[in-house]
Amino acid sequence: MLIVPSFGHDRLNRQTTIFGWILPDDSFSAKKLYCQKLMISQTEYVRVLRPLLPAAAFRPNSNKLFILAINLLILLLGWSIARQLNQWSIEWLWLYLPLALVMGNSIIICLFASHDSMHGSTIKQPIWRYLISFLALSLLWMPPTLWKSVHNHKHHTETNAIGDPDRSYLIQQKNTWGKWIQNLFVPSSEVNWLFLTLGMATSWLVHTFRHLTSILLFNRDDVEYVPAPVVVTPSKRRTIAIELSIIALIHLGILAYLNFNPLAILLGYLLPLSIGYAGVMFYIYTNHFLCPMNEVNDPLVNSVSLKMPKIFDLLHFNFSYHTEHHLFPSINSDYYPLVQELLLTHYPERFNLIPVREAWQLLMGTPRHYRDQVTLTDRLDLQSVACPCVREQ
Repeated sequence: MLIVPSFGHDRLNRQTTIFGWILPDDSFSAKKLYCQKLMISQTEYVRVLRPLLPAAAFRPNSNKLFILAINLLILLLGWSIARQLNQWSIEWLWLYLPLALVMGNSIIICLFASHDSMHGSTIKQPIWRYLISFLALSLLWMPPTLWKSVHNHKHHTETNAIGDPDRSYLIQQKNTWGKWIQNLFVPSSEVNWLFLTLGMATSWLVHTFRHLTSILLFNRDDVEYVPAPVVVTPSKRRTIAIELSIIALIHLGILAYLNFNPLAILLGYLLPLSIGYAGVMFYIYTNHFLCPMNEVNDPLVNSVSLKMPKIFDLLHFNFSYHTEHHLFPSINSDYYPLVQELLLTHYPERFNLIPVREAWQLLMGTPRHYRDQVTLTDRLDLQSVACPCVREQ
């Protein structure tokens, strides 16, 4: 049973401490539920579930690279057609829109294929894994070394903890431009639909830009405009800068291929990228933003899996099985449904499995700042609710 109680802003003098956080008692009942929950580490889940999975689940699946190649060809085809759009009559330009939608889906596939590859589930050879991921991630302006540092090394080891670079902002954090953008564009009970639409198309770039500038310009642990800063070694910092330069040249090459024609750029470049980025962010927002924060990496508490139409699971490598992914990051994603069956058998009361429509409604019905580990609040800290995925045990 999901519980989403509403609490007023009146503060009481009593306080509760959870994992070192001092918490006001205005959301005491939700905190009590959270305190009573016995956290289980990822390692413990793996110890129980790993023997129940076949060895084939942990072998690399190179078939995804073939699918990735097909989608890169779809993008090339779309750009080739876009080169001719200035010769089309204006009343026929709408015929390009379905192709732009397909190209947007190919952008999503580029991210998810490279995501799985960077986790080692598609190919063993590191050099080929790097080159393939570089090509696919370049369409999302994401240097693979940055992705590995932010996603693999930090997000997966500190999921929804204070050090997670992908978490929502704390209400206590300073009102920087990064936090202002979250207030304006991220799905919440406060967001304007016009700004939400713009945010869906651009938030991926904002996420990438925040971490790129944080590392390339500062590379310190006191950068305040990111939710949690990531610090890398000097050699990785140089590598990220070189990769970003090459990515910029790739995008410049695409624009040159489109003859720098404004119509071709609008329909063949900007529109597919916007659709792809929006699709990626739809998944990312539902992955963890409904969950409480914690300091024990418990994937069944800090992650959400979605019940999606099967066509999307087929197209997107079962990315909706996100809790399963956090339990076994390097597993062949074809086996995520089997992991889900095991979770429903062994941990049904802990598992956050939510229909996609309900997950989106919860995002749009709750604020996006953490007041404490189990409480979300609005940008003015006036109205708070318990995190939707705090569950009664």
